[in-house]
Amino acid sequence: MKINVLNILFIVLSFASCQMQTDKIDREALVKRNNPSVARFDTLASLSVGNGRFAVTVDATGLQTFPELYAAGVPLGTQSHWGWHSFPNLKGYRFEETLESYDFGHGQPGLYSVQPRPSRDPAEMTKIMQRMEAVNYFRANPHRLHLGIVGLELLQADGSHATPDNISGINQQADMWNGQIHSSFTIEGNTVQVNTVCHPSIDRLAASVSSPLLKEKRAAVKLRFPYPTGQHSDDACDWNHPDSHQTKIVEQGDRFALLERNIDTTTYFVKIAWEGQASLKEKSPHYFVLETSSDNLSFTVDYAPENAFPETGTFGETARQSQEHWQEFWKKGGAIDFSLCTDERAKELERRVVLSQYLTAIQSAAPEPPQETGLTYNSWFGKFHLEMHWWHQVHFALWNRMEMLKPSMEWYKKVEPVAREIAARQHFDGIRWMKMTDPLGLEAPSSVGSFLIWQQPHYIYMAELIYRQEPTRETLERYLPLVLESAAFMASFATLDEAGNRYVLKGCIPAQETLRPDETVNPPFELSYWRFALSVAQQWRERAGMERDTKWDDIIHRISPLAEKDGLYLAAESAPQTYQERRFTSDHMIVLGAVGILPQSPLLKPDIMRHTFDWVWNNWNWDHTWGWDYPTTAMCAARLGEPEKAVNALLMDKQTNTYLPNGHNYQNDRLRIYLPGNGGLLAAVAMMCAGWDGNTVPTPGFPKDGSWNVRWENLSPMP
Repeated sequence: MKINVLNILFIVLSFASCQMQTDKIDREALVKRNNPSVARFDTLASLSVGNGRFAVTVDATGLQTFPELYAAGVPLGTQSHWGWHSFPNLKGYRFEETLESYDFGHGQPGLYSVQPRPSRDPAEMTKIMQRMEAVNYFRANPHRLHLGIVGLELLQADGSHATPDNISGINQQADMWNGQIHSSFTIEGNTVQVNTVCHPSIDRLAASVSSPLLKEKRAAVKLRFPYPTGQHSDDACDWNHPDSHQTKIVEQGDRFALLERNIDTTTYFVKIAWEGQASLKEKSPHYFVLETSSDNLSFTVDYAPENAFPETGTFGETARQSQEHWQEFWKKGGAIDFSLCTDERAKELERRVVLSQYLTAIQSAAPEPPQETGLTYNSWFGKFHLEMHWWHQVHFALWNRMEMLKPSMEWYKKVEPVAREIAARQHFDGIRWMKMTDPLGLEAPSSVGSFLIWQQPHYIYMAELIYRQEPTRETLERYLPLVLESAAFMASFATLDEAGNRYVLKGCIPAQETLRPDETVNPPFELSYWRFALSVAQQWRERAGMERDTKWDDIIHRISPLAEKDGLYLAAESAPQTYQERRFTSDHMIVLGAVGILPQSPLLKPDIMRHTFDWVWNNWNWDHTWGWDYPTTAMCAARLGEPEKAVNALLMDKQTNTYLPNGHNYQNDRLRIYLPGNGGLLAAVAMMCAGWDGNTVPTPGFPKDGSWNVRWENLSPMP
């Protein structure tokens, strides 16, 4: 009888557990319990609103009141995908001056846009320095613009400007469910309340401010416009050259003003509109103040590259549209709920996952690939890196938010002529996707980027994800041409080693960027990615009713296997000293991507990959890694059947795996935010939940000891 009771109890508990697993996730509760809060001026905790193509980051006041304070933290950016500028090319630099000839044994030398190599010959160094000027110009131009500061003008009773030290009682929260930021604080006993929102489809910031200080003219709204810096990594605000640009009011009415911005040859427009009685005055060049005699001031600020704006909307209308947009965003697509997990780290992992969805949605869904610091501040001059496109946006497909991936895929069609020219000047077929670039597809000279190749298959991978969800003739016709041309370059890049009866990859810098192009042969991830992408491209040919390409099949069958030594896979076949030299065990442990990012391949042996994983886990120089290396490790661990280590990788206590209060992945003093880390995290957890093709283990990336009772919905498996 006792046994029967226990059995019945077990069945009841099991049924209850199954019921709990099948209950739909309360998505609103999931999002709201992870809303970030701010209670002080923390320069690494600034919050943002945005729509994927345009974003605004604010300080603890709810607007961009103290941009100088945050410049070295998470800056108060206002950026759009279209906002770019170039300094005048006064010396007539030519892009051809950046090209240098390299012979990597592909048949004939190719021209690469690079930073010059130093020489001991004084005469040669003079020429190199002249070339370096052209290189530096094309690296820095074009660069992304900061479109303008919108902050609060706050005065104390004595008429002096308030500083952060004069402000207390800060209470700020990002309401991600509705896409708003609510802020309140006090200054000399007076409360100020600010609500901030971004329009879901227009480059519009909208805000409402409430305070008795408004009526007293001790609070107002300020608009300030900087000149660009053109620097590698900064907030793009130069406040010291007011004579180098123009900001003028070109039209003004009772409740609006239109500003025209002229920066060298770049022009854009700003329209500010307000409700009720208020007036806009020019305080000094590029500095405007909006004042009211009421206790409340609601306004909108629109930005556009041309003087063509939609009908002016109110703050309330914008807030309502934002609410509708964000609630639909959270209700659709994937969701992961960690609230039933007993592991004490689950709450932090859930916070990172929810915030990463928000951050990538507001900063990484433009018609071009995102920059690594999104629309917050400039890194690498505001340009984007195509090898990071996978990390920024593949998760959108896995979380069934395909509408956020598709726009950037269209950009490749736009820049196809440039990519074709790159392949041609290096004597390859098809099109070669550049590494560091901009909306026009211009190639930025780089001593590393010009030799990277692992961005080449990304287009094929992402097109395949789209086709898996939308297997239509329209999808096939839309992406097939560039799938085939991307593969054509890959096939011509692979060199036949007749003596070894195999194809090799050489003359490249692999994803582990500590290796050199003139000595690297057969990096492991690139070999695996070449075979995978060419195999997918063949499937696309067959889907289109085309014959398989015989050369591609030859490469698929004869491409070199991953090189090994002492039971471990090497960083490259040309690096037998991999596990003795520090430069081979720092940076990206991309060897693990060969099984993780990619499915198991005939090029490698599972037991050796497992030994390699264990060595990396125990010995890698983890203090010299990047934010996306932890998801890479987690995906490999999951495919190898090591779910405990998959979770541990995502939560490893390292600086570059830090997630700030606002959810941003912190790297170092230069890269205070790093969106490939956020995107990589989302790709990894999606795979750890939904698995991959051929997987039969439920939620394969999480331990089965009862501590990780993870619930998830509407995620797609990886290939």
